[in-house]
Amino acid sequence: MKEIASLTMKDIAAEMGVSVATVSRALKDSPRISKDMRQKIQQYAREHNFTPNVLAESLRRSKVQPMKVIGVIVPELVHYYFMTILKGIEEEAEARGYRIMVAQSGERYEKEVRLCQSFYENKVCGIIVSQAKDTQHYEHFQKLIDAGVPLVFYDRICTGVNASRVVVDDYTGAFNAVSHLIQTGCRRIAFFGSQMNLEIAKNRFNGYKDALLKHGLPFDDTLTRICDNRMDAEIITPSLFDGDYYPDAFFAVNDDTAIGILYTVKRMGLRVPEDISICGFTNGERAIACEPMLTTVEQRGVMVGEEAASILIGHVEGTIPLERAEKRVVRTRLILRGTTR
Repeated sequence: MKEIASLTMKDIAAEMGVSVATVSRALKDSPRISKDMRQKIQQYAREHNFTPNVLAESLRRSKVQPMKVIGVIVPELVHYYFMTILKGIEEEAEARGYRIMVAQSGERYEKEVRLCQSFYENKVCGIIVSQAKDTQHYEHFQKLIDAGVPLVFYDRICTGVNASRVVVDDYTGAFNAVSHLIQTGCRRIAFFGSQMNLEIAKNRFNGYKDALLKHGLPFDDTLTRICDNRMDAEIITPSLFDGDYYPDAFFAVNDDTAIGILYTVKRMGLRVPEDISICGFTNGERAIACEPMLTTVEQRGVMVGEEAASILIGHVEGTIPLERAEKRVVRTRLILRGTTR
């Protein structure tokens, strides 16, 4: 299988002692670059068989193209939040004359790498991606950027590469949720979160921790667990009630985990919210399908998708320079329902 651009603009820039932007302009024969430098860069590119992403380049030069396809990588299609983001991407893309090609990584790094390679080989005009949970190496993303492929991250962003991104304000959402729990009388608030290699996990944990400190409550690491799905929540939750001092509230990284906590504590004979308050993070359809209905942080996935598609198309069509990493934040809001006092 042909690898993503064996020679990149970054490689040429390093060899020539210039910026990537200079190489990009020289390959476009821009008069902003001296004739001598243009010829040197173009000759070097020819000699080393440099092949940029042809479709992306042609789309940036002309808005009239028969094939405008955006590759979208979703960690898992079963999650409500990712489906709402996908809805936003599709609606914005369709309105702008683009189609989308969707694939799921299944939360696997190896498959994510293969999908990036496949999208590149199929000459998509750009890629919108949320990284897999176990992704800790980012060469496949950097190769796309170096090859001139527009790349936009959403939700789970990669801090290891300089690329455009759209996120929700995870920190503020968590801070406000935990503050609400404290203001309604909770004092021992447990936190169920994802692995800390994910930026969203760090931000939500920091929001949780800072809310405790802001309201004069001590942070207790015995109340925190790595747990981000319903199945694990049903297994792990009882362990927090083994000692003499058990939690009076839970803040969970997503709604599925929160619902797992809810059903478990009810089976244990505890009342919600009288004995235990619970808050999730998503505001998916399941949040109103449980009893009592779930207090949660709304993420506004459709808006995230619309913003991601808008940035990607901006890169493709040249209204947003390819070398500029656009960063946008979508605000969250706390939705109060029956699982909190």
